[in-house]
Amino acid sequence: MNWTRALHHLRSLADTCADMATRPVSIYPLRVAELWVAGPVLSGPVEVETLIVALTVDVEEVPWRTEPAGARHWAAAARLPHAPVEVFWRSTRVPVWNHVLHRPARVWSADDGVDERVIDRIAEGDAESVRAAAPSEAETRERLAADLAVSLAGLRDRTADYQRKRWRPGKLEPVADALWQASDGYLDLLRATN
Repeated sequence: MNWTRALHHLRSLADTCADMATRPVSIYPLRVAELWVAGPVLSGPVEVETLIVALTVDVEEVPWRTEPAGARHWAAAARLPHAPVEVFWRSTRVPVWNHVLHRPARVWSADDGVDERVIDRIAEGDAESVRAAAPSEAETRERLAADLAVSLAGLRDRTADYQRKRWRPGKLEPVADALWQASDGYLDLLRATN
């Protein structure tokens, strides 16, 4: 998609996050705290295959490339499966950035709303001024090691969950999908650390 269209999707997602924050907790218990954008859209007017975003949630841990409980319900209500957006779920308790989410920019937060300055700077081709600072090599190694440990624990949990439910009645797809996500995230982090 062209860059202008990608910016349209970013703005639309920021507005959707703001709207979803007003919906009842009883219907949408997963509360998104922040929307961050990363990837090629921050480079200026270029063709963008998909918009890369991170959504932070206040849970203890979110293994890399997995979804916290309630994420699919939230995403469906926000119409994310129909948008050209690649979503990475992250915990609010750790830094958002990693090897894929390199120097992201925060576009929306539940506390401050849509950050118009950030959206304007990205639209002007000046995302550099609103992006997170570049981490040092040591910080990057530490972040990857911490993410790898969380992902390994997530992989173990999802493998055990799959094993418990494998031969029981009911759909196996949700459990198998969660196992695949945890495996994919762990292998991606393993590649990044080598």
